[in-house]
Amino acid sequence: MSELDPEIARRLKRNRDGLVCAVVIEHSTSRVLMVAWMDDEALHRTLTTRRATYFSRSRGTLWVKGETSGHTQHVREVRLDCDADTLLVRVDQTGPACHTGSHTCFDGDERVLLADQEA
Repeated sequence: MSELDPEIARRLKRNRDGLVCAVVIEHSTSRVLMVAWMDDEALHRTLTTRRATYFSRSRGTLWVKGETSGHTQHVREVRLDCDADTLLVRVDQTGPACHTGSHTCFDGDERVLLADQEA
């Protein structure tokens, strides 16, 4: 197991499970594609391979986006927010980002809870 750069590891504020929230956006459009979680190993792999790697809370294991579906994410940039508890991951998305087959996990009218109404 490779280790995350100690300077990056020192800066991160993880939740009680040792995870950091990752907000994933499409590089070309800045649309939010999905939200996932990373532990130190997932972040290290993401930074060194440029293949988006996340931690599955339900399975308790790492997963590489697109490894089985082919819907990959090539990582262009990773930023840490001002509180150091959230990552912004800019990717080139191949295929849908959502497991439902939608381009983003936020597509679909049924997912809108509040929106501005047009005049």
